[in-house]
Amino acid sequence: MPGTLFVVATPIGNLEDITLRALRVLREVDLIAAEDTRRTSRLLFHYSIPTPTTSFHEHNTRARTPQLVQQLREGRSIAVVTDAGTPGVSDPGMELVGACIAAGIQVEPVPGVSAPLVAAVASGFPLDWLTIRGFAPSRSKDRTVFLATLAEAKGVTTFFETPHRIRDTLKELANLSGKCPIVVGRELTKLHQEFLRGTASEVLGRVGEPRGEFTVIVGPATEALAAPPTPDDEALAAEFGRLAETNGIGRRMALSTVARKYQLPAREVYAAIERGKILFNDRKQDD
Repeated sequence: MPGTLFVVATPIGNLEDITLRALRVLREVDLIAAEDTRRTSRLLFHYSIPTPTTSFHEHNTRARTPQLVQQLREGRSIAVVTDAGTPGVSDPGMELVGACIAAGIQVEPVPGVSAPLVAAVASGFPLDWLTIRGFAPSRSKDRTVFLATLAEAKGVTTFFETPHRIRDTLKELANLSGKCPIVVGRELTKLHQEFLRGTASEVLGRVGEPRGEFTVIVGPATEALAAPPTPDDEALAAEFGRLAETNGIGRRMALSTVARKYQLPAREVYAAIERGKILFNDRKQDD
């Protein structure tokens, strides 16, 4: 009879943030597939859990997944864990879950803490429409597209960012989302947990020395946050061109981003851009 794959959530900071069920499962399974065996060993040592571990991370999933599936077919039970939080949420895990489902092997989730939800519930934003994204892309052009998509999204969106990119991301988010409220959480559930609130430009000024992984929550625009003054047609055309060409996000996304920033219908922005282009071309011909 095949074994069971347990998808186990582990603490993101405070080691007390683990369920009794998770501790029992980690003790009872035959093997723990861990993203970082050294980090997981600290958790296991803290709770005196002797279960053996094997590495399962983004660089070996292709080779390790069929090995783990075979062990499950042979009747062994396996728990998959990540460095912190819930496997599959921007961490390894979904590849193995998908392979087990395809092989007819039972998958049992063991719920617990998740950084996006921890940050979201502390944000104060309405969470009736919540989107969870992974890490912002590292390449500049891809990150611009990613952030422009967030600026167009409805409801609340969360994503992760690294310490060496958080400043650039906040600068670009400020340009794309205007005065949209955000919350940046870091060191979640740890001793120095911190939540920075405000617009992207306001939060940028309070980030200080970036340390640890950041969780960013982009809130919905509110009526209290007025749109910036609408520039003239030529300035609108220039801003549209910078987004579409320099940042490479495409004309449609650039148009939507400019319209959202100034809280104008897209058709009005499009007409203004066309008028701005005509004025610019006429000035060039006069020169």
